[in-house]
Amino acid sequence: MNLKTITKGTWIIIREYIFIAFGLFMYSAAWKGFLLPHLITGGGVTGIGAIVFYATGIPIFATYFAINFVLLVIAVRTVGLAFSLRTIYGVGILTLFFAFLPQAVPGTFVGADDNFMACVIGGLLSGAGIGIVFLANGSSGGTDIIAKVVNKYRNITLGRVLLYCDVLIICSSYFFDFGSLEKIVYGLTTMAIGTIAVDMVISGVRQSVQFFIFSKEYEQIATRINMEAHRGVTILDGMGWYSKEPVKVVTVIARKNESVKIFRIVKEIDPNAFISQSSVIGVYGKGFDVIKGK
Repeated sequence: MNLKTITKGTWIIIREYIFIAFGLFMYSAAWKGFLLPHLITGGGVTGIGAIVFYATGIPIFATYFAINFVLLVIAVRTVGLAFSLRTIYGVGILTLFFAFLPQAVPGTFVGADDNFMACVIGGLLSGAGIGIVFLANGSSGGTDIIAKVVNKYRNITLGRVLLYCDVLIICSSYFFDFGSLEKIVYGLTTMAIGTIAVDMVISGVRQSVQFFIFSKEYEQIATRINMEAHRGVTILDGMGWYSKEPVKVVTVIARKNESVKIFRIVKEIDPNAFISQSSVIGVYGKGFDVIKGK
């Protein structure tokens, strides 16, 4: 392993930790700016911390840190040390954000009585933030640990696991003085929007496409896709039914955000090439998602 490889690997790790911090900043900003000022209860350990804060005045960061301390022990034994280190980092960063970010006064960003807009914006920001954290192989702790453990052994989306855990937490707020059916509806709306945002962020980046490329310059196209797009290429034998002539078909499966690069390569080599692109529901194996059995 040379120095260049080590440097590249180190930069990838640093970049992931930066993205984890950025995602957690979005998540904490959603709570401090929109949800807490409007007494909206969300899901997860943060939701439990919010309930304790509304009922007793204990700062949300204190409850959040205390519960996660216990859950981190579980994470070390089940998910693994690498994920646990990132989770410890995530819990520490989010605790600091909750402790030092000022809580907005009702009416700062949305109307003081506009609870619906607060829950919509709060759900979008918090869900997108958690999605970014998951993409960087991190966690904010709490029910995220449970979601990551279940997702490791079962083919269930992270957002769905969070959904089941969060419903119980949000509905429990009804039994406190500040709770009401209206607040539960706002909390469930926030949770639903956040769940959709998590899956959209994760699925949007991981969405795959399949190419069938018909060109006489198939060798050159295949080589450049291999070398420049770093994707595997398969050459299929075919026959044009009208011309009755043999043809070669270049088959490629890639991430959706890599499709522009592949189109550019084909256009530079053969502007008259015939290309078929289609979305792929799931791609499993090396370079894509891990095969999971139910």
